[in-house]
Amino acid sequence: MNARAALRAATAADHARVDALFSRYDLSGKEGYRRFLLAQAAAFLPAEQALEEAGAGGLLEDWPQRRRSHLLIADLEALIAPAPEPIPPPLFPDQASVMGGIYVLEGSRLGGAVLKRSIAEGAPRQFLAADQGRGSWRILLEKLDIFLYRSDLIEAAADAAKSVFQRFEAGGLRYLETNQE
Repeated sequence: MNARAALRAATAADHARVDALFSRYDLSGKEGYRRFLLAQAAAFLPAEQALEEAGAGGLLEDWPQRRRSHLLIADLEALIAPAPEPIPPPLFPDQASVMGGIYVLEGSRLGGAVLKRSIAEGAPRQFLAADQGRGSWRILLEKLDIFLYRSDLIEAAADAAKSVFQRFEAGGLRYLETNQE
């Protein structure tokens, strides 16, 4: 089993919970979309920063182009929504855990391509519409196989990925109801 398949299997339940939670947001209206972006930002911004600080740039030479925090902040600003209180990021103590975190953030880019179709016309969509470019997902999968070549490394990456999914779940729950701002 390659690293991608192992990570997908190890995080399937976490991924399903997060997908189900975020599918409850109504992205067609301004308020629902604003809350969705706040929920994303609460988890995404600190996770991406933690990955940066843990050395993601040393593992992926195109890491600066993969970063999307600035796009998420720009979309929030366009909706006149300040950045939310961050959820404490997971720890990324080694290369394997960094790769697990990147796997989740880059996977969310794929989901964003689908979700952007639900957004009201004229709403800011830089974050969800961010396209890394041709071949970037394939390159990441190749890197996963290079860095995660032993079962203990895959396990460390899966633990980190699950931790990132848990942060997204916490953010999603925080902003799901309109009275939870």
